[in-house]
Amino acid sequence: MSDVKNTLLLFLLLVVITGLIYPLTMTGIGQLLFPHQANGSLIKEQGRVVGSALIGQYFREPEYFWSRPSATSPMPYNAAGSSASNLGPNNPTLAQHVTARVKALKAADPTEKGPVPVDLVTSSASGLDPDISIAAARYQIPRIAKAGGIDRSVLQRLVQENTHYPLLGFIGEPVVNVLKLNLALHARYAQMHPDKVVQATH
Repeated sequence: MSDVKNTLLLFLLLVVITGLIYPLTMTGIGQLLFPHQANGSLIKEQGRVVGSALIGQYFREPEYFWSRPSATSPMPYNAAGSSASNLGPNNPTLAQHVTARVKALKAADPTEKGPVPVDLVTSSASGLDPDISIAAARYQIPRIAKAGGIDRSVLQRLVQENTHYPLLGFIGEPVVNVLKLNLALHARYAQMHPDKVVQATH
């Protein structure tokens, strides 16, 4: 009976430590030191949550930057169903998807003759990637300038202002958060047309 009692006491002690004290301590430290990250890196616009800096969104208006394709189902960027397409490089279905996406990009801007950045036609492993490469952002500038009636130099500056560079200068690659970039672009449109409400689908 003594062994049973000690075993139960140890079990209860571990339950309290690992199931109560530890998670509450970690939650408290997170809220104290990293409140923005601990609460989902939410992005607010005029006091309203419009998304998270960690999860991509679907944009298809020609006057806005487009995100990286998403393979989640039943809809793109479904955070509850994070997944990749699981299609290998030699899979004909992947080739079909890439070809279709290239055609869509070319159809949206027939004057663009340069190579299409790979992250505009392939999905990420999570299907939720919120960022695109600088090349992918710059590739879209001619289309957006024409569709939105905005100067290319303004778009180039917005891309530069919303580019996040590698940690410590070498860990990772420079990327552009599409939601933050489109919010900055949306604000620019509002300045250009103060009497017109410009809607961005996200």
